[in-house]
Amino acid sequence: MTSIPEALLWCLSAGTAAAVVLAALSIRAGRRRADLRKRLSAAEEQNSATLHSNTELTARLRATEAEIRHLAGTRLPDLTLALAHPHVPVPGLLDARFTGSETDQALNAVLEQVSDAITKERARVDAAAQSTLRGATTTIQALLYQLQTALQEMQHRYDDPNIAQDLLNADYLNEQALRRVQATGVVCGAWPGLTREDSYLAELVVGATSRLRGYERVNISNQLRDPIAVVARAVEPIAITVTELLANALHHSHRELPVTITLQQGNRGASVIVDDYGVGMHDDEIKAAMELLSGDEDLLLTQLGDPPRSGFAAAGQLVRQYGYGVHVEPSPYGGVRAVVYIPGDPLLTVLDESAQPMSVMAPLPHRSAVPDRSASMLPTGSATPPPAAAPAPQPAPAAQPAPSYEAPAQQAEGELPRRRRRKPVSEPDESAARTESAPERSPEETGTRWAALQRGTESGRAAAHSEPPRSPEGNA
Repeated sequence: MTSIPEALLWCLSAGTAAAVVLAALSIRAGRRRADLRKRLSAAEEQNSATLHSNTELTARLRATEAEIRHLAGTRLPDLTLALAHPHVPVPGLLDARFTGSETDQALNAVLEQVSDAITKERARVDAAAQSTLRGATTTIQALLYQLQTALQEMQHRYDDPNIAQDLLNADYLNEQALRRVQATGVVCGAWPGLTREDSYLAELVVGATSRLRGYERVNISNQLRDPIAVVARAVEPIAITVTELLANALHHSHRELPVTITLQQGNRGASVIVDDYGVGMHDDEIKAAMELLSGDEDLLLTQLGDPPRSGFAAAGQLVRQYGYGVHVEPSPYGGVRAVVYIPGDPLLTVLDESAQPMSVMAPLPHRSAVPDRSASMLPTGSATPPPAAAPAPQPAPAAQPAPSYEAPAQQAEGELPRRRRRKPVSEPDESAARTESAPERSPEETGTRWAALQRGTESGRAAAHSEPPRSPEGNA
């Protein structure tokens, strides 16, 4: 039997061991490759997630930058405009995904802070402007009052009709300037600047009408039952309010259309009703006018337009300060109706017409059995104003018994006091009074007689300066 060489055995043994080692190494390398594949796959997934996250962060960052640019370029400018004009909308976010997020809260906080800062700054600047205007208008108003007094003195001093007409025109223009300055000052918190005594409501309305251009278009209807007057402290404020309402009615109606004023008396006060036949007002305009006339909110000068329209704003300030009311609504005639309601307590009173007669320029009340007011303003026994020249002596009329007055009746609580009324006279005396009294004159005839009286006064003054005084004997 052939024996295997020992060297060969050693070679076979070494090869077997090497094969075993190689197999073990191969198995181990396979495991490492599988582990590396798993790690590589996880790394790839993580890398993909990181890329996706980076993409989302980049998009969100770009969206945030777009929101910031939108805030600075659009939302803030529109916010500043909306603070002055509330009808201007302020846009919201560009991307709805930010709604309710921290970014949305931060942007809204910026808007609120900017709004508060702008509001405070506007109020500060407007207060400074109002203070400046208040001081300026007060000074100008005092100067215009002095000018008005000087013009009135010159009207009495000079008898030349041409000079008188020029002075009247100058006084009228001065009144226009005074009205505008007065309204501006009231809006800025100034006092109306004029103190009066208790004045008849009808006289007040006539005076308010005379301050305006186009006053000849105003028709006044006096429906008051009593000689109602406004207390002294409220005369000028109510006159300013009626003037501004009339100015609005005259401005927004055709120059050939009339404006009607009706004076009405209620149980607890009186009303001045202004009706025009103009273009009217839309619902939003009436709403804005009522907000101004209520005087409930503090106004800025910038809210009155450019140029500022201070009429309704001035009336609203006076309404808040003095306690009467103003209402604006569409008129049944197609224009606008404005009502000034004056409460009887504490702004109205009733005057004694015999002690303080009403002006001849005030409209007579349209009621039955109205006493002759013109006669009450003249001395006893006179029924007509004195003529321009001295007439021939006339026989004196028979003496009439002095009219007796009844004591005022007790008034109900909350009602206006009643005036004293004359006792009725007998029918023969009444017919005799109608026969002897002069017929009722029209306004044109009254104006003609007044002009004749002025001409007679002027000629008398001229004669007094040019001729020595005559003795009574010579005149006889």
